[in-house]
Amino acid sequence: MGESTQSKTKDNIYKLPTDKVYEVLGTTPGGLSKEVAEQRQKEHGKNIIETIKKKSALLTFLANFTHLMAILLWVGGLVAFWADMPQLGVAIWLVNVINGVFSFWQESRADKATEALKNMLPSYARVLRSGEEQKILSEDLVPGDIILLEEGDKISADARIIECSDFQVDQSTLTGESNPVRKTKDAILKDDLTHAEIPNLIFAGTSVAEGNGKAVVMDIGMHTEFGKIAYLTQNMQKENSPLQKELNRVTKQVSIIAISFGVVFFFASTFLVKESVAASFIFALGMVVAFIPEGLLPTVTLALAMAVQRMSKRNALVKKLSSVETLGSTTVICTDKTGTLTQNEMTVSHLWLAEKQFSVSGVGYAPSGDILLSNKKVMASEDEDLRLLLSAAALCSNARLLPPGEESARYTVLGDPTEACLGVVAEKAGIDVKKQSELTPRLRELPFESRRKRMTTIHQLEKPMEGTNRIAYVKGAPKEVMKLSDSIRVNGTIIPMEEEMRNKIMEANDNYARKGLRVLAVAYRLIHKNDDVPKNMSAYTPEIIEKELVFVGLIVMADPPRPEVASAVEECHRAGIRIIMITGDYGLTAESIAKRIGIVKGKHPRVVSGLELEALTDEQLKEYLKDEIIFARVAPEQKLRVVTNLQEMGEIVAVTGDGVNDSPALKKADIGVAMGIAGTDVAKEAADMILTDDNFASIVHAIEEGRAVYSNIQKFMLYILNSNMPEAVPSALYLFSKGAIPLPLTVMQILTIDLGTDMLPALGLGTEKPEEGIMNQPPRKQNQPLLHKKLIIKAFLWYGLLGSIGSTISYFFVNIQNGWPSVPLAGDGSDIYLKATAMALAAIVFTQIGAVFNCRTEKQSVFKVGLFSNKRVNFGIVFEIMLIFLFVYLPPLQSVFHTAALDLTDWLFLCIWPPLILLLEELRKRIVRNKEAIKVKEG
Repeated sequence: MGESTQSKTKDNIYKLPTDKVYEVLGTTPGGLSKEVAEQRQKEHGKNIIETIKKKSALLTFLANFTHLMAILLWVGGLVAFWADMPQLGVAIWLVNVINGVFSFWQESRADKATEALKNMLPSYARVLRSGEEQKILSEDLVPGDIILLEEGDKISADARIIECSDFQVDQSTLTGESNPVRKTKDAILKDDLTHAEIPNLIFAGTSVAEGNGKAVVMDIGMHTEFGKIAYLTQNMQKENSPLQKELNRVTKQVSIIAISFGVVFFFASTFLVKESVAASFIFALGMVVAFIPEGLLPTVTLALAMAVQRMSKRNALVKKLSSVETLGSTTVICTDKTGTLTQNEMTVSHLWLAEKQFSVSGVGYAPSGDILLSNKKVMASEDEDLRLLLSAAALCSNARLLPPGEESARYTVLGDPTEACLGVVAEKAGIDVKKQSELTPRLRELPFESRRKRMTTIHQLEKPMEGTNRIAYVKGAPKEVMKLSDSIRVNGTIIPMEEEMRNKIMEANDNYARKGLRVLAVAYRLIHKNDDVPKNMSAYTPEIIEKELVFVGLIVMADPPRPEVASAVEECHRAGIRIIMITGDYGLTAESIAKRIGIVKGKHPRVVSGLELEALTDEQLKEYLKDEIIFARVAPEQKLRVVTNLQEMGEIVAVTGDGVNDSPALKKADIGVAMGIAGTDVAKEAADMILTDDNFASIVHAIEEGRAVYSNIQKFMLYILNSNMPEAVPSALYLFSKGAIPLPLTVMQILTIDLGTDMLPALGLGTEKPEEGIMNQPPRKQNQPLLHKKLIIKAFLWYGLLGSIGSTISYFFVNIQNGWPSVPLAGDGSDIYLKATAMALAAIVFTQIGAVFNCRTEKQSVFKVGLFSNKRVNFGIVFEIMLIFLFVYLPPLQSVFHTAALDLTDWLFLCIWPPLILLLEELRKRIVRNKEAIKVKEG
């Protein structure tokens, strides 16, 4: 057989009978010989997840000290040393070092997903080699090895089942769906199945939930489905966050502004004041450094860190600081269904009998709730048909319910969640399932098979019925169970099953199914001694038992939506955020849930399956993504493809996930959100944020915090930049007066404002609460810069202008009172000059006090949110006042910062500026609000 033909046959191996499987995979029922296994390991390599070589840690570390802002800070430090201000140079460089080290620490924590993937694979495997069972290292498995599996085992490689008994596999790591999947050894001839849905294939990284089996290894290592996910995850390069891109853009803008001012001041100093070129150059460099917001990076970093603390209290743990703001920019959320939008706890919602339909209250696995008939509580003891329906379903199940204990604070399940909820609803009706199983012990089980679509258990009756003490309970697909039923119980009486009744049953089933609900049918059969059944219980077969059944009713169940999700979804819609459901579940169920919680509004949203998605081109997919759409039964690489196409369309994408299958999409997304409770370690490592409560509503809370962070960054950008104008104007007065006006503010004093007095109030702005209506606005446009035209005008030509007027008037206020100093910093007038510069410095600080209150809100009155409600801002104001006191009164600091003591009159004059600036801005905000109100009224 040629290599290409063999490869094609291997791809279709699920269609082959078991004897052909051995032939295609080059093995025997006794397994491989030692020699063949060694030869194949040389050909195929080890069964391991390989790690892709990455950029060296040293280069990554150095990159944090060589970006544009860092270079400007290094230059700023050099200028400080050149100007004989070493303490200032050290302070600037220290800021740079702290920023760089912190950024590197954040990045180094971010990617451990590959290690987590490796930890999910078992260390050992049981195999048949040369006809003997052996325990070998999983990494030594090769294609053609026969592996032996039983309940609880982790699966080490992709394989084709050749033998099995009641075999169920937990594939949640690959599909995200928690229900165990039943497997078979039979050939599968269907072509409309995704790889994970093929019932005779098992995959590395999954585990055996029940039963036992034997399988032949097809693929190992990076060729397994698990390995493909690992490859996608490792090769996913994370782009800069929107905030990082913005900060890069702001750095360039600020650099251009700073250098432009430096050039102007250099030429002015040289040609107007006639300073030497060297002196002019040092002066110009000082002005450049003054215009660089040295505190920007630490302020942003600390503001993000404080947002992280607030978000942790709202069940969202953020791993990377930049992710906080990315959340605020989110335009699309791609969410899975199970456990995020729903509770991941199957719950019976309705019970159907021929003449009665019951509703069931209470959700989850806790047995609290009631069986209701016309809103009246009903117990099983009051209705024989109800009692039979519930006890039969509970006894024909293998799942166990575990009450709250040390390991979990809530009810949990061992086994199939679908079966677990049958025991819960029986308990709600007053049936003691444990006691009932003791009174009606199980004698034999005919396990569920995908071919039969039903399960049967045979029990010993406590009291004989119709002359027999054995009964068979059957549960399964309604259509299949109904076919085998020739009668039905109606109000305690068994009557023949007529065609009209069959139509009635199927109509009820279809109505429930259309709502995305899962339906099970329950029937029974009394086994009489004169029936043609074998005496040996083990010889009972489905063909003998599953016939002439008495149909009892239908049990309807669903994984209910979380109660708070609907309001969270509505809030997303108000905020202009689209939600796209991407699930491993079936389309009908996904559509029902999406409609119920409001993700889709239209009557007929587009539901695309994994197979349909595979057939679409990227152009077609992008067209589909413009409308309401749901993706169902998708593979990991398909989820990744959806995310990639959304990003190419300019969307900022958040992705939720909990399984290994989600890790490539989580890593590719602008913000990956993993589930903290149900999530695998792989998903958590690949994600940027972890939800400690697995709740979609927590994402919405986090988005609100993210938006507030961006708003707050703009607020302190406004605050930091507005001090640049009063810092520059005094120097301009000195230059354009050709030195007639002595320099009102020294370079050292300018840098004191940037690195000293401005820092703490700016940090306080980073903790400001969101303004009203922040979630009623669409996400910010990606082409809208952080440092936009409106902000620059407000910073320089409004707040900055007011500050400049305040500092200039204050400078002249001292001079007018004391006479003009004859020689700055020397001679008889030097003390007056030092006092005047101290006054100019203090005036900037006092005008900044008014400015920081103004920056707390964009349009709202600060009195409405509470003038002193931000404690950190208040502390920052007290700190900067104390700092200015030390600068003007402490002799050692006076000599460093070129200041002198101020009089009481001076301080009283300074106290005019904060309320004046505050009230002027309040007046402007009121005019803006009134104009907007008039527009709304006219509109």
